[in-house]
Amino acid sequence: MARVRMYTTAVCPFCQMAERLLQAKGAEIEKIRIDLDPAERTAMMEKTGRRTVPQIYVGDTHVGGYDDLAALDRAGKLDPLLAS
Repeated sequence: MARVRMYTTAVCPFCQMAERLLQAKGAEIEKIRIDLDPAERTAMMEKTGRRTVPQIYVGDTHVGGYDDLAALDRAGKLDPLLAS
C-alpha cells in the first residue's frame, strides 16, 4: 500500500473525516501537525500552494484536501492510487 502523508491540525473536522476514510481503506497515515510546528506549515504551503488542511499525499501524488479525497473515492480512483 502506498505511503499516505497528511498535513493536519488538532481541531480540523475535515482532517478527521479524511483520516476516517483513509483508515477505512486500510491506509496507514503519517500525520504532520502544522499547528505544532510552524516550519511544517511553511513547508506545506510551499509544496502545495495551499494554506488549508488537510493536505494529503498518497505516495508522491498530491491529492489535495478532504473534498478532493472524497471525490477521488467516489470516482473509483482512490483504491488504485492507494494500491500503487
